[in-house]
This record gives sequence, structure tokens and C-alpha cells, in this order.
Amino acid sequence: MSKTVDTENETKTKETPGSENKKSYCKLGNVTREQSQYSPGLSILKKAILLQCIVYISLPVILCLFPWILGHVVFSHWLRIPYLVDLASPAELSLNHTLNFYLSPEEGISLGVWHTVPDSQWEKAQGAGPEWYSETLGDGSPVIIYLHGNVGSRAINHRVELVKILSAAGYHVLSLDYRGYGDSSGEPSEVGLTSDALYLYQWVKTRSRTSQICLWGHSLGTGVVTNAAVKIQEQAMELARERARDLRDVTQADLEPSYAVDGVILEAPYTNMEEEVASHPLSMMYRCLPGFQSVLHHVMRSNNMVFANDENLKTLTTGILFLHAEDDNVVPFYMGQKLHQIALQARRQRYAEDQVHMVSYSGSLGYSHNYIYLDPNLASVVGRFLQSKNNNIDRPIVL
Repeated sequence: MSKTVDTENETKTKETPGSENKKSYCKLGNVTREQSQYSPGLSILKKAILLQCIVYISLPVILCLFPWILGHVVFSHWLRIPYLVDLASPAELSLNHTLNFYLSPEEGISLGVWHTVPDSQWEKAQGAGPEWYSETLGDGSPVIIYLHGNVGSRAINHRVELVKILSAAGYHVLSLDYRGYGDSSGEPSEVGLTSDALYLYQWVKTRSRTSQICLWGHSLGTGVVTNAAVKIQEQAMELARERARDLRDVTQADLEPSYAVDGVILEAPYTNMEEEVASHPLSMMYRCLPGFQSVLHHVMRSNNMVFANDENLKTLTTGILFLHAEDDNVVPFYMGQKLHQIALQARRQRYAEDQVHMVSYSGSLGYSHNYIYLDPNLASVVGRFLQSKNNNIDRPIVL
């Protein structure tokens, strides 16, 4: 009996063929299950990397197919900051001697404009209407037409603070919101923005009598300023030629316009829009991508967006003041330096005596792209420029 039992026990404990493989499979299964606890994390990481690669590759393709997207990014007019501000009431921003009014350069376009008179006329401005403000443009005080950069309206803080500084220095300041910006109607384009600036300049010119008129552009606005200044200069030259057409021995000096822009101030200027977009921090990761420059060139041309400050300064004859901070994180400082040299070289070739002056702000000041108005000497710098625009200054000044 016991023998039988032993045999049965042996039979029960005896390993069947292939049992070792089954145990191995079981162990492998256990390891696989343990590893599967970490696989979801790895899978998510792979998907994230794949998604980034898809976005990286597809973005240039999307821009080629829909170039207007980049145009909207460059202008950023849809960001109507600051919000909850009544642009029709500049007094809410402590501009108590400012008139809000609207101009219509063409059918269907309305442009919002602020006219801030010099601080010295603050009391007279209280309760004054459009006729009084219009009449003051001819009082002999210099007039500055301020053309802002992209994003937002004329009510952004650094723009308002600059207006206050210039007003305190004794200048009339006209702040324009281009078409599509602020409370102005229409859609922005290079041609449209330039047309808006030209219209405002002509509107001021017919009312300013002998007062100096200076165009001040910041960032995107520098391209608008040089476009407009060149157009005004061309119109003045053509008129001078018409007047001298029947005269003999007419020299270039005889044709120099006597009523073109009296001065141009370029704050944080770029060389041209294509180079500015290529140098922007958001474009850095695409610089090594084959064909990036060709794609960018195609997209910019499709948007009819050039803003060629570098080319405009080769022909512009009026006095120019450059303002640029070394720590500018939007428009690289070297672009301002390059434009300064282009302007100087152009004047030397024509043996011109017009002023070309550059003020460079040390990076330690922290003025960056939007805060040059914090310079306590800014009013003095502008005053010296407007008073001595016939003196050529060919060395940069570092503050």
C-alpha cells in the first residue's frame, strides 16, 4: 500500500516535459508585466516628440500655403491692448490737454488720432474744441507725428509716457493708430500704413505754417516713417523740378525740397522686415532648416511686406536721429548700427551736411525695446537734434 502511495506521490511531484519552458514563460510574463508599468510614460514622451517634429516640419508648409498668417503675426493688430480703455477719452490716461479725433484718408477707413499740445498750453486746452487745437499747430512749436510699433493701440503705457515727456518738452504730438489698430477701421498692410502716415502728415502740414514737423517711428513704425519720408521727399523734388523745368543751369541744390520732412527719429529700427523676422527669437530654431530663407522670402513677398529701411536711408536727405538700446530683445542692436552706417555713407557720397546722429543706450540701463522713454536726457537729445539738424554728427554716443 505504501509503495503505491509513494508511486503516486512520485507521479504527482514528477515534472512533466516542457514544464521548465512554462516556468520560463511565467517569469518572462512577470517581467513584461513589471515593465509595462513604465511603458505608458515612455509612450507619452514619444508621442510628444513626434508631435513637436510634425509641428516643426509642417509650420513652414502652412505658412507657404497661407502666407497671410505671418502677416497677422507681424502686425499683431488683433491684440487690441490695453483692454477696457476708452480711446475717445485720453483724459482717462492723464492726457488732459489732448484732443481725440478721426481722419478719413479714403472711403471706408477711419483713423483714430490724439493731438497733445505742449504742457504750457494746458490751461487754454481745457474745454477747447477741434478748431482751437488745429490752430495751435501753427504756433511755432515743433510738431512730432508719432508712429508706433505693432501690437495694441496708442494707449499702451510706454507710448503714453513718451507723449507726456515730449509734451512737457514743448512739442505738439500727434499719435496715430494705423488702419486696423485701436479704434481705426480697415486691415493693415505696408501700403495702407504708409498711406495713413502720409495723410496725417499732409493734414498737419496744411495747418502748421512754419512749424517744424518731425516723424518719429518706433519698431514697426520706423519702416512706416522712412517709407513716408521718402514719398514726401519724392513729391517735393518733383514739384521743384516742375517749377524749374523752364530754367537753365539747374543744379541738384536748386532742386532740394524746402518743405519736406524736417526730421526723422527712428527708435529701435530694423534693417528690413524680412531680416527682422529671420532674426526674431521665434525664428531661431528654423535658421538651420534647409530652404528657410527661400520660404521666408516667398512668404514676405506674398504679403507685400518689405519695410526696407536700409534702402530708404540711401536716398533720404533729411536729418536722422537713431535711438537704440544694446539690450533690445526684439530688434537686434546691430541693425540700428548698420542703418546708421548706411545713412552716413549715403550722405558722404552726396557731400551732404544733413545731421545723422545715433544715441546708443548701454544694456546695463535695461531700456530694452520699449523703455527708452525712461532716459532722463531724452528731451534734451531730441531738442538738440531738432535745433541743429544742419550739423553732421558722425560718431555714435553711448549713454
